[in-house]
Amino acid sequence: MKNITQNFEYLAPKTVEDALSLLSRYGDKCRILAGGQDLLLLMRRDLIAPEYVIDIKGISDLDYINFDDKEDLRIGALTTHRTLEKSPLVKNRYSILSEMEQNLGSIELRNWGTIGGSLCIGRPCGDPAPLLIVLNGSVKIASLTGERITSIESFNLAPFEVDLRPDELLVEIQVPNSPPRNGVSYKKFSQLEEDCAFTAAAVSITLNHEKNICDDIKIALSMAPTAMRAKKSEEVLKGKGINANLLAEAGQVASEEAGTLTEQASKGYKKKLVKILAKEVSDQYRRELMQVLVKRAGEEALERAKRA
Repeated sequence: MKNITQNFEYLAPKTVEDALSLLSRYGDKCRILAGGQDLLLLMRRDLIAPEYVIDIKGISDLDYINFDDKEDLRIGALTTHRTLEKSPLVKNRYSILSEMEQNLGSIELRNWGTIGGSLCIGRPCGDPAPLLIVLNGSVKIASLTGERITSIESFNLAPFEVDLRPDELLVEIQVPNSPPRNGVSYKKFSQLEEDCAFTAAAVSITLNHEKNICDDIKIALSMAPTAMRAKKSEEVLKGKGINANLLAEAGQVASEEAGTLTEQASKGYKKKLVKILAKEVSDQYRRELMQVLVKRAGEEALERAKRA
């Protein structure tokens, strides 16, 4: 791996307001450093060469996990994956988040990497976007002109592209309470346990009062061109009594619904990254994996909904 040879100015604001001021001033010339694993890799490969690197890791106001019945779960963008994994609050009320975090890379990565950074890289095949989509998650985005909130489903635009303007900063992740009789599961496949996933699927099932009909269903895929809802697959299950045959059909539809890694790829370094990912495994193999993962996640989500 190459050393970082390009020149840049390192800036380390200590408040959100200072960070937003720097973003407003430098815009496209700068990059945010949160955990840094993805950013440093891109710089070492000479895929990007920012003039300014804004290190926000020291902004303590963005490192928190809060919960109340009115505002539900609020996670600061600089909260580490390890903190989420070990949080008693998350384990008690959002156990699926803790489960997902246990299998997100190595312990070293989880100790330093942040949930906000993971979302902002916009990786088409990775955690935690698919799970947060089926949990109805959203993000709060700030700039000097104000704040806005958007769903995580809408936040992901294309491979390595998210809905974040050059002067904006992701500051918070929001996750509402799950409805009654709801079960959620997240399954992914990677060559090694600590590697990024080749593909992943998240399924949320809400049953009716008798727990024999699917009242609501959300299926999200992490494959291509970005983390996405599989709405055609959802229609296979919604309003029906779910069984193994229907889950297999939903998996098949989801595998056909997902796009390919080369679709909607941007120019420049993002297109180069897509080509690197495409060489790891074929689109056909990813589709076959998706078919299996949706079925397995659906089976587990259904069992959890019945016990809820």
